[in-house]
This record gives sequence, C-alpha cells and structure tokens, in this order.
Amino acid sequence: MVGQIRKAAVLGSGVMGSGIAAHLANVGIPTLLLDIVPRELTEEETKKGLTLEDKQVRNKISTTAIQKLLKQKPAPLTVKSNKDLIEAGNFEDDMQRLSEVDWIIEVVVENLEIKQKVFAQVDQYRKQGSIVSSNTSGISVEAMVEGRSDDFKHHFLGTHFFNPPRYLKLLEIIPTQHTNAEVVEFMTAFAEDALGKGVVLAKDTPNFIANRIGTYGLLVTVEQMLKGGYSVGEVDSVTGPAIGRPKSATFRTLDVVGLDTFLHVAKNVYDKVEGREKEVFDPPAFMKEMAEKGWIGSKAGQGFFLKKKGENGSEIVELDPNTLEYGPRKKLKTASTEAAKQAKGLKAKVKTLAYADDRAGELIWNLFKPVLIYSAEQCYDIASDILSVDQAMKWGFGWEQGPFELWDAIGVVKSVEKMESEGETVPEWVKEMLAAGHESFYKEKSYYHNGEYKAIVENEKIIHLKTLKEQDKVIFKNSGASLIDLGDGVAGLEFHSPSNSIGLDVLQMISKSIDEVEKNYKGLVIGNQGKNFCVGANLMMILMEAQDDNFFELDMVIRQFQKAMARIRYSSKPVVAAPHAMTLGGGAEVCLPSASIQAASETYMGLVEVGVGLIPGGGGNKELYLRNLERAPQGTTIDLQAIANKTFETIAMAKVATSAHEAKANGFLSERDGVTMNGDHHLHAAKQQVIHLHDKGYTAPARSKIQVVGETGYATMLLGAKTMKFGGMISDHDLKIAEKLAFVIAGGRVPKGTYVDEQYLLDLEREAFLSLVAEPKSQQRMQHMLTKGKPLRN
Repeated sequence: MVGQIRKAAVLGSGVMGSGIAAHLANVGIPTLLLDIVPRELTEEETKKGLTLEDKQVRNKISTTAIQKLLKQKPAPLTVKSNKDLIEAGNFEDDMQRLSEVDWIIEVVVENLEIKQKVFAQVDQYRKQGSIVSSNTSGISVEAMVEGRSDDFKHHFLGTHFFNPPRYLKLLEIIPTQHTNAEVVEFMTAFAEDALGKGVVLAKDTPNFIANRIGTYGLLVTVEQMLKGGYSVGEVDSVTGPAIGRPKSATFRTLDVVGLDTFLHVAKNVYDKVEGREKEVFDPPAFMKEMAEKGWIGSKAGQGFFLKKKGENGSEIVELDPNTLEYGPRKKLKTASTEAAKQAKGLKAKVKTLAYADDRAGELIWNLFKPVLIYSAEQCYDIASDILSVDQAMKWGFGWEQGPFELWDAIGVVKSVEKMESEGETVPEWVKEMLAAGHESFYKEKSYYHNGEYKAIVENEKIIHLKTLKEQDKVIFKNSGASLIDLGDGVAGLEFHSPSNSIGLDVLQMISKSIDEVEKNYKGLVIGNQGKNFCVGANLMMILMEAQDDNFFELDMVIRQFQKAMARIRYSSKPVVAAPHAMTLGGGAEVCLPSASIQAASETYMGLVEVGVGLIPGGGGNKELYLRNLERAPQGTTIDLQAIANKTFETIAMAKVATSAHEAKANGFLSERDGVTMNGDHHLHAAKQQVIHLHDKGYTAPARSKIQVVGETGYATMLLGAKTMKFGGMISDHDLKIAEKLAFVIAGGRVPKGTYVDEQYLLDLEREAFLSLVAEPKSQQRMQHMLTKGKPLRN
C-alpha cells in the first residue's frame, strides 16, 4: 500500500475536479488534471491553423480549467503560483501516466456507466498499491468497482469533498466491502494532517451523511415556508446565526450552491427512497420552474435573491415563490426573535425560539422537529453513530450544532413529549434511551451509542483551551489574556479581550508571561481559538485618548507596546506565534518578532494601519523590514533600496495576505515559519515547534544594528508616493501618511547605508504614529472604521 502521497491525478476538470486539484497543489502535491479531448475546433483555433491533433487543443479543457482557477472567487489556490503544480492532460493521451501517481481521484459526470468505463482504464494503467477514489455525491461506491481487479478493489473508496474544497472542512470517506482497513486508516490520517480535513466515515447510501440530512432540512424549510405563508427573506432572517447556522441561512445558501446542483442532489435520494421521504425529496414546482428559467443563484445573477439598482442605489430583493416576482426583502421580527437576541449562548437562543408561541417559534419548531426525527431515523443507516452525523453537519454545512447536539440543547424529554403530542412517531431507539433514564445524547465527553455512553476519542493533535481552563491549567490571567499550561513544559498565551484587540491589559500579560516562561517553561505559544487571532490594537481607546489630547498617555501606551514586542523578540525561551484568520495591524506586530510563526493555512495577515490614518506603532515597520532583509539572497550585494521599497509598498498599500502561503510571498512569513493545514491541529503544531526550538538549544537573537537607506532612499520612496498623488490615485492625507512611513523605513535623515540601532527606528516610528494620531483626518478615519467597519478615503 502507498505510504505517502507524492503525486496525484484528478480525472475530470469541472469546478469540483479543478478545485480538488487546486487544494492538492495548495499542500504541495504535484497533480495531473485530465479531461476529455474536444471533438471540434473553435473558430479561433481554425484561424490559427490548429488541428484536433495539436496538444494544446487536445488538452484544452483541462488547461482552461487551470486558468480559471486564477479568477474564481473565493480563490481555490492559496497562492497563484500553486497552479504550476497542476499539469493539464487528457483521457486519450495521458492515462498511461497514472502509473506515476499515488492517488487517483475520479470526478467525472455522475453516471455509473461512464464511471465504470473510466475505472476500467484506470485499472489498466495504475500501479499496484495506488489509491483510487471517487468524489461521487450519490452513486453507489460498491457498484463502481464491479469487474475491477482485486488490487483495485482493495485500494478503492469514496472520498466526497465539499465545494469549495479549499474552504469546506468535511471529507466523507466511504469504504466498500473490499477496501483494506489500512487504506481507510491511511487516507483518514492523510486527509486530516495533510489536507486539513475533518473526516467522517459514511456508509454507501444516497448522498451519504451531510447532503442527506442537509438537503432534507432545506426541503423541509421550503415546505414549511409555503405552508406557513412565510417569505424567503423572513425564513433567512431566522434560520442563520439565530439558530447556529451560517449567515447565508437557507435561501442565500441555495443561491451560493446553485439550484441546479441542489436539485440534482435531491434527485439522487428521490430516485432511491419511498413514502414520506420521497415526497420531501421532490422539490416544489416553483423551484423546478426557477431552474427552467435559469434562475439558479449567484452564478446566474439571480435566484431566490436578486441584486438590482433602485432609487437609493443597489438593493437586494427577494423572490415571491407564488408569483415568481421580486419584491422588497422582509425580516421576521417577533417577541421570540427579540428575546433570542438577549439570550446568552446558542443553547438558550434555540430553546427560546423552538418553544415560542409566535410566528417565528412556529416556524423554527416545524423545521427542527422533522429534521431531528429524520436524523434519528437515518442515523445508523448512513453512519456508524450520532457523533459522525453531528460532525458531518458541522463541517459540511457550517452548523454550530449537529442535529443530536441541537436536540440536547432544546431538551430531549420535553421535545419528544411535544412531538408525540402532535402525532409524530419518534424512532424507537430514542424512546429506549429515554426509558433507560438517559435524557441526553451527550454527556461528559461521551455520546450515546447502543444503550450506553461511549467516550469521544479525539485526535491527540487537538488542543482545547477551554478544556484546559476547566482543568485549572490557568497559570494567571487578567481581563485581556490568560497564560495557560499546555503541557510538556510549554505555556500558551490566549488573548480574550473584545475582538482579541490589544490594550494595556494584553501588553502587561505578554511581559508577565515571558517572565514566567523564562523561569519555568521551555517556551511560549501565543495563540487562541477565537474567530480571529487579533484584529489590531484597541482603536476605540486610541481615538478617545487622541480626542482628549491625552498624547502623554498614548506615548506611554506605544512605548509599552514596543517594549512588549521586544520582549517577544529577545526572550531567552522561544516564542512561537500561532495566527489564524484575521491577523491585522497589532495582531501582525505580535507575530513578526517571534522566534517562529506557525500560521494556520487560512491566515489573513497585514499591517493595515494606513486604513485608519496611521502607520504601525508597535515595531511593525522595523520588523517587516528585518524580515525582508532576512529574505535577501546570501553571498550577494544586498539591494537595500529594493528591500525598503517592498516594505514601504506592503505597508502603504495595507496589503493583506489572503493565506499563509501568500503571507510568505508578502514577506510576513519566512522560511523558518510553518503552515498548518488543519485548524484543529494548529496549537499542537505551534507547541511542537516550541519544543523543537528548545530541544535544539534555542538562543535569542543578538541585538545588532540595522542598515538603512537613509535620505536618498526616503526621497526614492517619496517620489513613488508623489507620482501616485499626481495621478489622482491617493489623497493629500494619504501622501502625508506615506511621507511619515517612508521616513521611518528609510531611517530618517542619515546617509544611505548607515547602521542604526533598533531603538532609534522605534523612536522614529513612535513619533510618526503620535503625529498622525493628532491629525483630524486620521481621527475621522478611525471614527469611520469604528462606526462603519470600513476605511474612509479623505
């Protein structure tokens, strides 16, 4: 059996196939992307004198798919250069090359006969022991391997990715009766560790787990909308975050997925089931009519919602399913929706809505009830246990709670009583659980299974900060951050201030934590499990102090910030930053001086202070300049001006990397830094990096002088900014900010090539920051960001 995936092939270059190829490229796996050979030339190809025998024509379909990856939104590639790892080919000329690869993924049309023909060819050319899988969303995996060789059967399974593969966590693995257990074990570990997936083992049933439950839930929602006379907008207003679902709720989700795709997935089940289930999986006539009209969602420009220009600019209107006309978007507002907003925690919110005696409560109960019963009915046919169902729904559909977790939240006993009072039939195994005195599906990190509670076994690479805090692992804390014992001699500093912003409380904890770590620990991880790592300094505090002319206080705060960042850089024990999601402004400044950065793949890092009329004040200018110096080729004359220009441009344009890989290209990450594909393993990877640095004898960097470009370099950078100003690309205030920034990066009024110390650069940075804070136009920008959530150009 294959012990490592060094190279892969994807058969089929449609949106899903090319997306899978892109994700493989994102993790560094060279991938062959094959598709059919065109049967006729385009007019343009004919004019060029090309024939059907030319390679560029024969590979056209997969070549075009690779090019499209660069334009798709959201971006399938973590960095555009990853496309170079994807090689185009075709089914007629390149099938023999399958002998080169370790994993072959079929993503052709959902037709069993076609898939079987493709697999007959694959069986002919693949090497023994290579893994073969299908990305089917509904066709029987068992049926696909009929007539194949034993080695093929032993190494074949379903691998159902969710679209887009880069962003959606779920991967359903579907073994057949022939699949070797070692293959399932290997693919599960590979998918979790290398691809960053949450893996759920599914049984070979129509639509497997997530699409079976999710599609049912969406169709039940449509049914209840029509029955209860709710509008599309009203349904979406209460079926999103209010009940622990994504912001796209129900109908916006359908617009994003595409109604054509959704109807196809529904038909997969409809064709194979009977009775009430078949009724639900038969979408209402208006949805079929929408599909016939081409109103299939975002990719068509209209679906359940349509963006159109009105008297007050662009507005989003909603579809009336009865007339198929668009009108103003509505929201459902009742006593229970207002009460749910005030409720603390998701459990309280869903309980408030589920039992409310108003239009919102009626809708939510009538959505919850059938989905919970259906999940219990199907659970052991589609999965091994309730845990797999819940994980599939959370990872595949973005639910905060799976159906059985939701059932616990609203109360199993109370809800079952209500269901039965309404004439519903609750699955016998649920009633047996209650009769045995078990009133919840989960308790104490275990789940109900066959009459008893079974411990939830988690991957050892998953660290839960919440659990560690419950286990009294907090070393000390204040209002902004906590120092936690992560085990194995490593401490973790968690920010938990509002939005994880950096204020004096966080700065104090950084210094205090490093004092503790230098005495008693191998090193420190700075990381958290909030929505974002850190979106910057406490902007509200900065603005209030500035408006009160309290510049002495601000000067003190900036000095404290710079000192805390110096503590990170010069700690005698290694400090590893573990950023994820938004890592902006001060968040990036915390990462840059660390001994190593272990970034989650989906890390969006940037020094964005220019957007609020400022420049970085916590050492970020100096640190990014140093990182760009570090990247300069060794043994050659360093082009200081090019390095200064790159640093200036990155900060002045507030560039934000759209992935950890792009952060490397932008200079925020260096070769000494790592990337974690699986967010669940992120803190563990950072912790292992601390241990690695400690065990190899980590020593803090020596304080040394920094060579700068001086006055001539300042003039060069300023010329570029003035050119943009003369071209009407930036405002007068933008130019003023650029002048300050260029002066700091250049090292002030010194000759080119002068070596200056760090404190000198930090003083320049602090002075520039404070002068900009005092500017009325900068204060306007800060105010606008705080109130509107977006930059002001003034």
